[in-house]
Amino acid sequence: MTDTTADAVARAAALLKEHRESIDRLDAILVYTLAERFKHTQSVGRLKAEHGLPPSDPAREARQIERLEWLAQEADLDPAFARNFLNFIISEVIRHHEKMRG
Repeated sequence: MTDTTADAVARAAALLKEHRESIDRLDAILVYTLAERFKHTQSVGRLKAEHGLPPSDPAREARQIERLEWLAQEADLDPAFARNFLNFIISEVIRHHEKMRG
């Protein structure tokens, strides 16, 4: 391996390390953001249970999915991925709300 090739490999390794550190930070942000979101949805679930409201709100869910797809397009993220991700979150929230109803 020439010095130029060794230098290129070293630069690539340093860039890889930086990207992975950024990914790790973003993963932490995602986890803490999801935790905060679920704290709010748990409060919503308690309110719904206390007032006899249904655990699911299909109209709001549809609006949220549409909104997230739009945001995904703006962010250059696959809207289908965003829709699937939100559908997973919504199903978890509804499951929690149903448990709260007893």
